[in-house]
Amino acid sequence: MDVRKMLVLRSSRARPQLRGDVAATCRAWSEDREPRRRPFPAPPVAAMLLLVVAQALAAPPDEGLIARITGLEPEVKAGVVKVSVPRTALTITVDGVKLEPFQGLTSWAAFQTSGEGTILMGDLALAEDEVDAVMTAALANGLSVTALHNHFAFDHPSVLFMHLDGTGTTERLATALRKTLDAVQQVRRTPVPAESFGGPEIPATSTIEPKPLEAILGRSGQVKNGMVKFVFERKTTMHGAELGAAMGVSTWAVFAGSPESAVVDGDFAMLESEVQGVLKALRAADIHVVALHSHMLHEQPRIVFLHYWGKGPADGLAHALKKAMATQRK
Repeated sequence: MDVRKMLVLRSSRARPQLRGDVAATCRAWSEDREPRRRPFPAPPVAAMLLLVVAQALAAPPDEGLIARITGLEPEVKAGVVKVSVPRTALTITVDGVKLEPFQGLTSWAAFQTSGEGTILMGDLALAEDEVDAVMTAALANGLSVTALHNHFAFDHPSVLFMHLDGTGTTERLATALRKTLDAVQQVRRTPVPAESFGGPEIPATSTIEPKPLEAILGRSGQVKNGMVKFVFERKTTMHGAELGAAMGVSTWAVFAGSPESAVVDGDFAMLESEVQGVLKALRAADIHVVALHSHMLHEQPRIVFLHYWGKGPADGLAHALKKAMATQRK
C-alpha cells in the first residue's frame, strides 16, 4: 500500500477519538472557569446564622462598669458578663444535708448585648423573709420578676428563688441589680431568717361577714365555716378545648379570721402582660407574693399564676385585691 494512503487512513481512524478528547477537555476547562454554585441555606437557617454571627460580633457589655456598680467581680464567657453572690451567710440543710453555695445556693445575674441595648437575666436565692424587700426593690428599679418558686424539698430554713429579667443600658441594669442586692443585705442585718410575716394575730374561729366584701368585690361569695371565697374566672384554650374556672383557670381569694383581723390567701391567674402590674399592686398593699409560676403547658393564651398571702382588716384586703385586679385586662 502506498505510504501516503496509509497515513491518511490512520489519520481518519484517529480523528473521532481526537475530537472526543478535545471536546471533553473543553468542557472541563469551561466548568473550571465557571463559578461553582453552592446551595443557599433555607431562609430560617440563614436567619439563624446571621443572628449567631451578629451576636458573635457584638461587643459584650462593659464588664468594668458592671464591676464598679455592683461591687462584684464579673466572669466573662461567650460574650456574657456574669456576677454571682454565694449565699454564705445562710446555713441551709436539705434533707438533713448542709448545702454549699456550689450546690445551687448562689444568686447570679448575667448581662448580654442585644442590638443597641443590654439584656439582664438573674436568679436570686433568698430566705423567705428576704422576698418582700427584694421583690419591691427589683420592681421599683425597673426589673421584671418572672418567677418565684422553690428548688428544693425538705430545706431548712426554706429558700425561694426569684427569677429576674430586664432590658436597657448596662449602667441602668447594673444599678437596678445593685439596689436589689442591697435589699438582701438590709434584711440580713438580722442574721437569723424570720419564721413568720408578723402582723395581727388571726382568731382560730372565723367570723368573716360576706356582705361588706361582696360590695367591694362586686360579686357574691361562697360562705363556709365563717370564711368567704370569691372566684373570678379567666379563659384559655388547651388541647383544643376552652378552659375556665372549673378547670382551675381563675383568680380566687379566701378570707378567714375576723373582720378586724383577717387573713386572705389565693391565686391570681394572669396573662404574661399583666404580671408586673399585679405584682406592683400587691406589694404596694403589703400583700406577700409567695409563688409565681405556670400550672399548664401549651395553653393559649399563656396563663401565669401568682399565689399570695395577706393579713389585716378584711375590707382593706378586699380593696387591695380589687386594685390589683384593676390592672388586668377585662
